[in-house]
Amino acid sequence: MKLGMFMMPLHPLHRNPTQTLQEDRQAIILADQLGFHDAFVGEHLTDKAENVTNSMIFLATLIAETKQIKLATGTSNLSHMHPVLVAAHAAMFDHLAQGRFIFGVSPGALVSDAEALGILDQDRNQLFAEAIDVILAIWGGEAPYDIALPNNRFKVTTRTTQAAEIGMGVMSKPFQQPRPEIVGTVVAPFSRGVIAMGERDFHPLSANFLLPQWLPSHWNNYSQGKTNAGVQASTADWRVARTVFVADDVATARSYGRDDANSPYRFYYSQLFTKLKRANRHEVFKERRDQRDDELTLDGVLDRLVIAGTVNEVVDQILTLREKVGDFGELVYAGMDWVDEKLSRRSMQLMAEEVMPRVNAAIAGR
Repeated sequence: MKLGMFMMPLHPLHRNPTQTLQEDRQAIILADQLGFHDAFVGEHLTDKAENVTNSMIFLATLIAETKQIKLATGTSNLSHMHPVLVAAHAAMFDHLAQGRFIFGVSPGALVSDAEALGILDQDRNQLFAEAIDVILAIWGGEAPYDIALPNNRFKVTTRTTQAAEIGMGVMSKPFQQPRPEIVGTVVAPFSRGVIAMGERDFHPLSANFLLPQWLPSHWNNYSQGKTNAGVQASTADWRVARTVFVADDVATARSYGRDDANSPYRFYYSQLFTKLKRANRHEVFKERRDQRDDELTLDGVLDRLVIAGTVNEVVDQILTLREKVGDFGELVYAGMDWVDEKLSRRSMQLMAEEVMPRVNAAIAGR
């Protein structure tokens, strides 16, 4: 099982964005040094707590600072930008990173972003579907492209202005051929979009704020999509994100990972709990689909979604999770604000150097 990282990232509102952006960079540099396979970084335009507005720009600052880790948009919000721009920028990034690039995609879920862009009343899932089709057509086609897909608002051509002899009217293809790995973050239980991922060979990343009992629904739908495409699904393609804190002692794990008022894990889930309730997307926190809203509490969410403890405790919890949900190819560690930089770094170190080797040894021995 590989180890990856996912960062929204999410910081207390009083913190200086100049400082938090640098801390987020340092977290990925550390992940690279520790041997993490990849690092996904989210983006939002209108969220003070999540101040990465463009994941490609942010990740571009890390290409020269890292050696082996794959840099992943987590995600590029395709309803926010014309697909020509996304295709061109992603292809250039892939060349700059010489293939250390994963193209994570989604429609974009933050309603204040949609309002600011004037698309609040539009179907952002439909915008996403049309955009990804055009991006793939650009990468798979040749100038002048003449892309006019049925029921797709995005028409792309350079026929009138193309000058092949000087290279005008031509867009670059990605470094990785035929394209980079495409990953979609999946939040909702029983998401039908995962079926389409399987059909198109996009790979699912199940969100860290989804209760464990809903995770198998993602694998089942992905497998169905692969079956529809006549291909056997591989668990190596399924990433599962979890919120993990590893400490040297039980008291620190409990305090920093949950109980302390300044715990970054408590802050993270307080923010998410509030946001998803406002967006009527809080089903992810429910143990039953018919569970009443007033039964949901922040402490209950923390109890069910934060894996916190010593090395041995975290190993046991991860193995228990795997027994419940089945095999998956990568455990994606959710990055938090560095309230205590020393504890945050130590958790990542213990996760990479002690927890995952023991988890993989246990899996190999079964």
